[in-house]
Amino acid sequence: MAAAQRGGVVCSIDDGRHEPMLYQWYETQRALMAPFSEFASASAKLYNHPLSPFVHTPMAQRISAGLDLMHRLAKDYEKPEFGITSATVGGIEVAVQQQVALHKPFCRLLRFKRFTDNPTALEQMKSQPTVLVVAPLSGHHSTLLRDTVKSLLHDHKVFITDWTDARMVPADAGPFHLDDYVAYVQEFLRHVGPKAHVISVCQPTVPVLAAVSLMASRGEVTPLTMTMMGGPIDARHSPTAVNNLALGKSHRWFENNVIYRVPLNYPGAGRRVYPGFLQYTGFVAMNPDRHVNSHYDYFLDLVRGDQESAESHRAFYDEYNAVLDMPAEYYLDTIKKVFQEFALVNGTWAVDGEPVRPQDIHRSALLTIEGELDDISGAGQTRAAHDLCTGIPEAHRFHHDAEGAGHYGIFSGRRWREQVYPRVRDFIAQYDQQALGAPQRPVRPARPAPARASRKVAGKRTR
Repeated sequence: MAAAQRGGVVCSIDDGRHEPMLYQWYETQRALMAPFSEFASASAKLYNHPLSPFVHTPMAQRISAGLDLMHRLAKDYEKPEFGITSATVGGIEVAVQQQVALHKPFCRLLRFKRFTDNPTALEQMKSQPTVLVVAPLSGHHSTLLRDTVKSLLHDHKVFITDWTDARMVPADAGPFHLDDYVAYVQEFLRHVGPKAHVISVCQPTVPVLAAVSLMASRGEVTPLTMTMMGGPIDARHSPTAVNNLALGKSHRWFENNVIYRVPLNYPGAGRRVYPGFLQYTGFVAMNPDRHVNSHYDYFLDLVRGDQESAESHRAFYDEYNAVLDMPAEYYLDTIKKVFQEFALVNGTWAVDGEPVRPQDIHRSALLTIEGELDDISGAGQTRAAHDLCTGIPEAHRFHHDAEGAGHYGIFSGRRWREQVYPRVRDFIAQYDQQALGAPQRPVRPARPAPARASRKVAGKRTR
């Protein structure tokens, strides 16, 4: 643990090293900026409220727009809500309630339960496929997949992984490694049931493929289908800026330069994390001009009174600016195994001593999806899953290139709804009633999970 004296630039930890206090300095700056952000918000209302005398002063709209922009640039962004309360099934609107199906230290398994009194819609919902959406643990909250969930709810029973901000997990919950992520996915798949379909978006494609591979090697029932979207299965193909950064720096560099301890004002005080504010800085640094222009356009929209465009900007950045801390162990494992050693494609990855063998998967159909303009997962990185899953007959392996879609476009927005989702929906429906084959006799018995604190189930199984 960090030493008691925390007022300096560095803090001592029990192994004799010293850690910079960047996270503590960031929290101090955030606390100092909070009053100014609220002041800017209140002042903006003085110049745009219809009952305020200041609204009639010269340049009132420009002053109000400038203050509003200052507020949004300085404010602290909290985790958004999914806010999904209804869906349409067969042309009939049904109610949607968000439920916690399983609760674990680093993740909640959420279910979007649909309700209706209409017998036609109810009968249709009962027969629809069950889908587990595995959201990324890579900076943003699972609410980034809100549009994905909304679309799926029309035709599916939907579960999603809601990863917990590491700064909110007490240190006594233990570490969380990439192998723990794999164990979580396996547990969630078992909970959802034998007729599940799994969709992994971005980073989870690798641990999801590992989880299903291990289940197949043991002879367990695997998902009916696997849909993998924009993930780094083989990051050697068409390397992006993300891939080049991982290869250009040593594992020790990442550990020494981007890992910090959570400050005392959070439940996870003392936990080593890759902070969300550093991830956000990296996101913005990839396309700085785009963000500057977006904020300037927001200012002009406010000046013109274009509230619809301004609200669209707010909705996007409320989501984009809300980031979470990742456990240091998980982040460093991902850098090393996925982006430096390419352990999955090289066949060198073992989870708790069990080799990860995608070729053992026989009964799960495969669909990979890539965006034509994806600048995070390059062309061919996700498609590489086909070269690994040789046990799946070629007739049951499919690939889709989303024309004109960037990374976010394959799971959110117009291209997702009009181009990608129909392909995913039809693929799942094709294999929902009949698996590819009977489960194989176990290659070896399943090994019990190690007694790690992070793998203990905190909730009961529900239906």
